[in-house]
Amino acid sequence: MSTAQPEDGGGPIVRRMQLGARLRSLRESKGITREKAGYTIRGSESKISRMELGRVGFKERDVTDLLLLYGVADQREHDRLLALTREANAPGWWQPYNDLLAQWFQMYLGLEEAASLMRTYEVQFVPGLLQTEAYARAVIMLGHGQADTTELTRRVELRMRRKQILDRPHKPRLWAVLDEAVLRRPIGGTAVLREQIAALIELCDHPGIRLQVLPFHKGGHAAAGGAFTILRFPLADIPDTVYIEQLTTAQYLDKREDVDRYSAAVAKLFIEAEHPDDTPAILRAALKDL
Repeated sequence: MSTAQPEDGGGPIVRRMQLGARLRSLRESKGITREKAGYTIRGSESKISRMELGRVGFKERDVTDLLLLYGVADQREHDRLLALTREANAPGWWQPYNDLLAQWFQMYLGLEEAASLMRTYEVQFVPGLLQTEAYARAVIMLGHGQADTTELTRRVELRMRRKQILDRPHKPRLWAVLDEAVLRRPIGGTAVLREQIAALIELCDHPGIRLQVLPFHKGGHAAAGGAFTILRFPLADIPDTVYIEQLTTAQYLDKREDVDRYSAAVAKLFIEAEHPDDTPAILRAALKDL
């Protein structure tokens, strides 16, 4: 299990991003190229790039050699960054499920546990953090229908564990817009969907959740390109990140121009969708129609 708890504002993935950002800042302040830094640690320019983006683990020897190259003489700063290195290499809470998880999704789990705000638009499924166990099982079976019972059970357990962040002391805020199609598509059958919608009605009273529905009659909208999530963090050195999941991989966008475009799109969605105060009534009407 991870030694960094979700309540501390950052598990190992975010610690890697913090450490990478600090190393990049130190390198750039000295005018040192990635190529030279890579040579110093017996690596490549691309390895330095991956390290600075927090996409790989860190060896303490490499960090020590880079700090020497970057002229970090302050022993307290040196010790702090080595401590951060150890935290960055700690296993995440999802370690028992690593055999089920692609590396690109482990990255998302780390960002999710550290986020202070998640803004999301879903066109096909209820967001993972809001799914009931039965609904989650039905969704998982769509992509893993050949898995045995044990694997399916573990995948559902993983998704249910993710939901715990919504009730921790320093819980993130989740602002979700659901396309009306989500409420009409009987994933797992009518009974499963009814249970899921009933659960969403209860979640409308959750202090950390803001839920809206984008009805069909609104026509085209700002997020016609598909589902996405924007994650914001309480850490100054971690930029907002847009997460776009695909069939076999995912995109992580953190360039300012990309984030700004998605932020503008979700802001328009919040206006175009029905008001959050109307969501319980919309959900009850959808439940009645089933």
